[in-house]
Amino acid sequence: MLMRDRYAVPLVKSLTGKNVRELLQTVNQAGALPEDLSALLKKADHLRRHLEKNRKDYVNKRSLAMIESKVHRLVKYYRAKGQLPPQWEYKHVVASVS
Repeated sequence: MLMRDRYAVPLVKSLTGKNVRELLQTVNQAGALPEDLSALLKKADHLRRHLEKNRKDYVNKRSLAMIESKVHRLVKYYRAKGQLPPQWEYKHVVASVS
């Protein structure tokens, strides 16, 4: 984002030959989880906390179910690609701690 905002470079890959995730991995700044998966886990945790206070919020109950479905699909995809260990699985109790 720094290159885009300060130096008006629209695509980092055209300059470096690597995408942003690969660049972050070379300097050990990439997260343990892929970015899209961690964003979904954060969103699911936020919705779960909301539903603890508002148990009858049926719209958000469905939203949580949809988000958790996306998480399970992404986990299956990243396991197949080798970016997640084969035994890694989503549990909402573990996700709320991290």
